Amino acid sequence: MLMEGPVCLISTDSEGQLSVQKEAKDILDGITSPVVVVSVVGLYRTGKSYLMNRLAGKQRGFALGSTIESKTKGIWMWCVPHPHKKEHTLVLLDTEGLGDIDKGDEKHDTWIFCLAVLLSSTLVYNSLGVIDNMALERLHYVTELTENIRVKARKGSDEDESAEFMRIFPSFIWSVRDFTLELKKDNRDITADEYLETALELKTGSSVKINNYNLPRSCLRNFFAERRCFVFRRPAADEDLRRMEELTEEELEPEFLKQTQEFCNYVFSNTKPKTLTGGRTLSGTVLGSLAEVYVEAIRSGRVPCLENAVEALAQIQNGRAVEQAMQAYLTEVLDSACFPLDPVQLSDIHTQAERKAVEVFISISFNDAQQTAQLDLMRKIQSEYECFCGQNKNQCEIQCGEELREVFAPLEEGLRDGTFMLPGGYRKYRDTVLRLTAEYRKRTHTLFMCEEVLNEYLTEKDERGKNILAADQYLSQADQKMEEECLKREAVEQKQRALEEQNRQQEQVFRDQQRTYEQHVTQLLERLERERERAREDTQRVVHAKLNEQKALLEVGFKKESDLLQKEIDNLKKEMNNEDKSKRSTLSQVVDTVGQAATLFLPGIACKAAGFLTSLFSRWL
Repeated sequence: MLMEGPVCLISTDSEGQLSVQKEAKDILDGITSPVVVVSVVGLYRTGKSYLMNRLAGKQRGFALGSTIESKTKGIWMWCVPHPHKKEHTLVLLDTEGLGDIDKGDEKHDTWIFCLAVLLSSTLVYNSLGVIDNMALERLHYVTELTENIRVKARKGSDEDESAEFMRIFPSFIWSVRDFTLELKKDNRDITADEYLETALELKTGSSVKINNYNLPRSCLRNFFAERRCFVFRRPAADEDLRRMEELTEEELEPEFLKQTQEFCNYVFSNTKPKTLTGGRTLSGTVLGSLAEVYVEAIRSGRVPCLENAVEALAQIQNGRAVEQAMQAYLTEVLDSACFPLDPVQLSDIHTQAERKAVEVFISISFNDAQQTAQLDLMRKIQSEYECFCGQNKNQCEIQCGEELREVFAPLEEGLRDGTFMLPGGYRKYRDTVLRLTAEYRKRTHTLFMCEEVLNEYLTEKDERGKNILAADQYLSQADQKMEEECLKREAVEQKQRALEEQNRQQEQVFRDQQRTYEQHVTQLLERLERERERAREDTQRVVHAKLNEQKALLEVGFKKESDLLQKEIDNLKKEMNNEDKSKRSTLSQVVDTVGQAATLFLPGIACKAAGFLTSLFSRWL
């Protein structure tokens, strides 16, 4: 969905109550692609909104304040196509300035900060001047994250959640505006990232003063696995800053423009799609529901919990996923099908419609751990397909019946006026039946049910033919007996034709059922594989961060803390090894669960699922 400018996602009223706005939620509901979410937080009047506008590729959009008043209230959202990632949407969130003197509500600021952390893939913290102890003290919100966010609904007394926080927390960028220092340390040039890490170095000791000094630094090091820093020179002269939205690039400082472009390029290239625990990638639809779940928890006085959020999202999203997938299926079939159709044609339409439906389901569904929703979708699609097959059969019968009545009208007329009851009438009757049968088949050979309809008609006329044969004195007794044998043989052949027609239809149904099963299982496993790989990447990122942290701690003498980190690292590595070992059992369990349930309404797959399972093992293991 193309947005000309930002809209309010989470508003805050005069009482400080938060609420998700319908307009923004409707926009997110229309985004079924993965979302890359970038949030900016920081003290008010630090130029947060300008960076967001640049990420959107616009000169203006998010409000830029030119006075001491905070312009942004709540959290505002701007969704734009991602410039580097196809079929991804970049969601920019500009948050209310922290520490607004007119607001004076620290708890409200804390919730705004927590929501930005929970909703984003990358969190940009914007500040002015330098990164010193005062700047870190102002970032006290990070020290309160464990009090205001839970990973699990129930936490063991000795359970360390730092690794879990690292997995699901966004990457962290410290943006330092109006930076005037030289990036040097010990008479050598350093990078902005080294400048940040230097500012986050811990002090040894156990005094209250040292503990307070280390606390915000430890939180940043323990919660955010990826940390980057960008420094920005002053963009223009003081008198021009009040009209930043009006300034052209030629009027801005070249160094500032260069730094801004480097910042944007990094965000575009390195920020990953937003995920939750287990590597589950979020679409815009899920992001909107997630915002509602978190805001509702805050409004109710509860601490937002990721485990509870995943369960709530599953309930919200999976019913919606089935509903919208069915809408996609029905729309595709009804737009493409014009009955009567050959069963193969209807099957092709069904196949295309089901593929689209499954794609819609996969893009919207969330944490369908037992495949309950997907099985529900399979069942409903199969039921609708059977209805379409029935409608098609009825329409084929109607059209074949109309053709038959028109073609066999001369025969009916002859039967009414007694033409065939004269001597030699049976030969005339037989020639007429054979000639009209050939004409009927010529007209209806492309129509399903043509032989069945013909068989019913000829069976109905069987007694009339026998009566005509018996009344024809022109034929000898031997001729009549021979003709009777011929009638029996032709009746058997016609029934065989009708049976073969039915068998072809049944074989097509079985093929469709098998393909349905394979398509659902294949797409399900592809998603599980993507989630597993992303979860593994998140764990590897945490291990890498903790190894770096361990090295840094040893360099400054934190031996005890380093040993504790080693235990965490060993547990994480063990967890990754166990995940690899459990892959086959997970695959087998998923296929077995879907297969057993599907046989209740897809009986055609019962004897084929085992072979398909074998091919899946070779493909995914």
